[in-house]
Amino acid sequence: MGALSLALMTGCGSSDEGSKDSGDSKGSSSAAASDAKALTSAELEKLLLAQGEVKGYKVGSGDDTAATSKSAVKVDKSECAPMAWATNGLPPGDTDANATNSLTEDKASDAPTSLDDVSEADIEGAFDITMTYVGLSSYEGDGDGAEKTIKSLSDGVSACAGGYGFTADGESSKVTKVATEKGSGQGDESVAFTQDVEVEGQTVTAHTEVVRKGNTLATFFTMDLAALAKGGEMSDVPAAVIDAQVAKLK
Repeated sequence: MGALSLALMTGCGSSDEGSKDSGDSKGSSSAAASDAKALTSAELEKLLLAQGEVKGYKVGSGDDTAATSKSAVKVDKSECAPMAWATNGLPPGDTDANATNSLTEDKASDAPTSLDDVSEADIEGAFDITMTYVGLSSYEGDGDGAEKTIKSLSDGVSACAGGYGFTADGESSKVTKVATEKGSGQGDESVAFTQDVEVEGQTVTAHTEVVRKGNTLATFFTMDLAALAKGGEMSDVPAAVIDAQVAKLK
């Protein structure tokens, strides 16, 4: 499977579905980011969710979830760049300290043991899988980098409400609509939003949430293989994944 990102959608078929209109993100918080130094990528790696920490999910490497670099992600509106970075496996703010992985639903399987017993429902069920990208990035506390990044994302949702064009690792497409939605309420503050993305002339709606805990940001982005194959809206980011990941942050 290719990169878990907006770029992946441009290569998959779908049918249209409007985004959930605006809900409330947690918005600004009085809790200030820590003055501590930014964590290193190696330190962030240790804070990522590990196998067994979220029941019902398999934890995978982040190697295939990210675009190669921010230079590989281009947008036609600069205000929209943090959102494009967040959904292409890259830090949404100005930092090189980051780590990524992915969590895939581990559904109990009663799959048939013989090919003769495989039904159409079995085939469809094999693609009914939700995968959540998780990215951690850390910022210097004395520069309020994490707080400024949350603000840039929140401002970007408003500035880019009418959509924007993007290219990621050579794949070009267009986001036709961006809308705020209700966030998880986790961390010191968060911003959650949907993006309607053109996929082969139709529209897929994707959900993203970025949560700040001190000077560390956790980015969550979920994709459904079934939604990509048949059309419709992606799943919400699983609350269990957000809760477990934020609980590990210092």
